[in-house]
Amino acid sequence: MKTINIDPITRIEGHLAFRTEIESNRVKKAYSSGEMFRGFEIILQGRDPMDAQQITQRICGVCPISHGIASVLAQDMAYQIHPPENGRIMRNILQAANYIQSHIIHFYHLAAPDFVDITSITKYQGKDPELNNLKGWVENQLASKRLYPAAPFLPTYNAKYIESTELNLLAIKHYLEALKIRRMAHKMGAMVGGKLPHSPGIIPGGITEIVTSSQIASLRSLLFQIQQFIDTAYINDIIEVAKAFPQYFDLGKGYGNFLSYGVFPESNNETLFPSGCMQDNSLTALDIDKITEDVRYSYYQSASGLNPNQSKTAPDPKKEGAYSWIKAPRYNGQAMEVGPLARMIIAYHKNHSAVQKVINPLLADLNKKPSDLVSMIGRHAARAIECKLIADHCSTWIDQLIPGKPVFKDFDIPKTGTGVGLTEAPRGALGHWLEIDNYKIKHYQCVVPTTWNCSPRDDQNNPGPVEKALESTPIADPENPIEAVRIVRSFDPCIACAVH
Repeated sequence: MKTINIDPITRIEGHLAFRTEIESNRVKKAYSSGEMFRGFEIILQGRDPMDAQQITQRICGVCPISHGIASVLAQDMAYQIHPPENGRIMRNILQAANYIQSHIIHFYHLAAPDFVDITSITKYQGKDPELNNLKGWVENQLASKRLYPAAPFLPTYNAKYIESTELNLLAIKHYLEALKIRRMAHKMGAMVGGKLPHSPGIIPGGITEIVTSSQIASLRSLLFQIQQFIDTAYINDIIEVAKAFPQYFDLGKGYGNFLSYGVFPESNNETLFPSGCMQDNSLTALDIDKITEDVRYSYYQSASGLNPNQSKTAPDPKKEGAYSWIKAPRYNGQAMEVGPLARMIIAYHKNHSAVQKVINPLLADLNKKPSDLVSMIGRHAARAIECKLIADHCSTWIDQLIPGKPVFKDFDIPKTGTGVGLTEAPRGALGHWLEIDNYKIKHYQCVVPTTWNCSPRDDQNNPGPVEKALESTPIADPENPIEAVRIVRSFDPCIACAVH
């Protein structure tokens, strides 16, 4: 038995370490360790409820909008209010813009360096003038030892990467373009939410930003350019990576249990992507009373097995046997994967026509089945598919906006009240549980996507989803465990969120 410590996992948000036990060049066991404590739920106690959507956005600079939305949804429930149509749509556009920029960042700027061989660019002998210019520019960067754009790609593991020099050049080209496209999506969100990150425009009852015709025209223009990039670069690049690394359709599968709260509310009280649970290949309706948090291996002294409306955040940094600052959420006693793959799997099996319309041709192109999506490559594909679906549907929301109509509804904060805000962050299921007493926050609990995915073992010693996904992974060279790192990054971990 050989132990490999990967500490830290780079190109993710926050501080994550993995300890893997290797036997016969395969991962036998894996242990996920979130390595800090922040205490947002303690900070919120005793504060005005209206502070919550601003403070919780500071949990993360990548997905602050989702935390803001979850917080105001909990307050909407506690105050018994619903935003007007313009407010609902503006929230959707704001959250959609945050999704798009997050998905593009993840693939191009965090995950792509795991597949691209930047040093092979010097071998390019093609006649494409644009690629030749890019080749020369990259060579100059490397020769002068400047960090950009080589820094994300070097140093790296000694392993197999994309072999086609032209594909590697295109990947660098799209990497650079993605920086601009991501900025456009960020700008869309700022136009709707006041600023990004940490939008001041998210409030209970709706949003503060007034809709104008000029704003609608600008949103359409930005969205069109984003859609062009997704259709011509992002989707195609995912297909090329899948074809270059087909073995990763068999790796990183995990439990095959999926959870989604549903996201992007529509006027008919449904959501663009539906809620649901997939356990043991059986699709069931969501029941949030089945959500619990275990802490046997987490640095907390609070009781295990409680629903978030009762669970506490009581740190215990010297707890014997603990190895992570992340709790272990479970649904009906089982570990659940959350995120784009979960949303797409659940929507696909609920016969969501738009989802099936994109997934089926992609699977046909790759000669794969829907079950093959449950894999490392499948997570990347699901994220790209979702990015396209959101961008395309954003056009509908923009068309539905009516200048001059109300964007929020007035409300009074009750003396007592409770609310649960369920939404989906780019990385998966996000819930905020709120209790108000004497006009102040008495109890606040967040269960966030990476808390689900990167959880440690639960009270029954069952591994968390990423820990499980790593089991049986072949490691060709223990000194270069890129196979394990690729699987971990496919979940797009955010440890700042997970250890909130």
